[in-house]
Amino acid sequence: MSVRSIVVGMTQTNCYLVGCDETGEGVVIDPGDNPERILAAIRQSGLKIRYILNTHCHFDHIGANGAVREATGAALALHPAELPILQAQGGAALFGLSIPASPPPDVELSPGQVLAVGRLRFRVLHTPGHSPGSLTFHLAEQRMAFDGDVLFAGGIGRTDLPGGDWDTLMRSIREVLFQQLPDDTVLYPGHGPQTTVGRERRSNPWVGGR
Repeated sequence: MSVRSIVVGMTQTNCYLVGCDETGEGVVIDPGDNPERILAAIRQSGLKIRYILNTHCHFDHIGANGAVREATGAALALHPAELPILQAQGGAALFGLSIPASPPPDVELSPGQVLAVGRLRFRVLHTPGHSPGSLTFHLAEQRMAFDGDVLFAGGIGRTDLPGGDWDTLMRSIREVLFQQLPDDTVLYPGHGPQTTVGRERRSNPWVGGR
């Protein structure tokens, strides 16, 4: 398989291009901005994009949804609890910003659902707290997970935006990520460098060692 991170937008969001080398199928995770760069990476990869996956729908993760969907014909997939945020342009107005309107989802995801992309199997984990419908996409065989703004290298997602909740976020980290994912699972977060579940369990100052 292949994983490419494309850092986009003013908040330096990690947009991920993930592909199955055997079949040439792939997904785009969190196309937050700079659609021309994302589409150039897709063309360079030669992948047929099956899904656009939103870990959540804050503006910095959805700004290029429409452009990528139009160019690729991929299905947009997200948790239905994110629909109000999607329809409100991801809360961009709270920061004095405006982004292109996103199309509605083609697929509404639910916990435990598995998306087949070539030989890759993305298992959907519901990890709310940063936002009500935040999702983590887990590839068990490859020991990796894309967790959006839930858990970062040495940090956690903010909970002061509409729909955020501290206690819910802590449960998502401790009861879902830390209990369901092996320590050697590589986490690909929405911002910043990759890390591992074990490293964050041991040393994250917000939740480590608990």
